[in-house]
Amino acid sequence: MSKTPDGLREVRFLTVAEVAAVMRVSKMTVYRMVHSGGLPAVRVGRSFRVPEKAVQDYLKSAFFEAG
Repeated sequence: MSKTPDGLREVRFLTVAEVAAVMRVSKMTVYRMVHSGGLPAVRVGRSFRVPEKAVQDYLKSAFFEAG
C-alpha cells in the first residue's frame, strides 16, 4: 500500500468547471489562469484539478474595497 503525505489527505480539489462556477467566470478564463501560473493546478490525465485553498487564496488576494 502506498503512503499518502499527511498534508494531502485534507486537500480538496476542484475541477475547472467548479472553479469557474465559484469565481463566476468561464472555463477558458480558468484555463488561462492555470497556464499563466496565476492559479496552481495538478494535471490528472488530460484534465486539471485546482486545490480549493488556491482558489480561496486567489480570491482573497484579488479582493479590494471600493469607495
